[in-house]
Amino acid sequence: MNNEETQLYAFDMLVGGGDDYRKLPLFLRKQNLAQLLARRPEGIHAAPFEQGEIGPDLFRAACKMGLEGLVSKHRERAYRGGQCAHWVNIKNPAHQGYSRVKDVARAKRR
Repeated sequence: MNNEETQLYAFDMLVGGGDDYRKLPLFLRKQNLAQLLARRPEGIHAAPFEQGEIGPDLFRAACKMGLEGLVSKHRERAYRGGQCAHWVNIKNPAHQGYSRVKDVARAKRR
């Protein structure tokens, strides 16, 4: 693979310029990220922030592309590490990583 084929998608910004952004709502963290990447080199992108009722269509498209799934976050929420109730993680059942999700769920039930 050569460099022209490599793409980086940044989706959040937790610190910048020595400032901790974790307590800011997601939409402000994404604004900071967009400003940082405004003069970015080719191949580095800020992941788009989709809003509204597009979740089901976006999930179907992700599955068709063979992606593992989607994570939905509330635009007004601060960052919190680990799993939390206001982040919704939806897995593609056809993806090879889906079996890991089922294995973890089985282990938790035991």
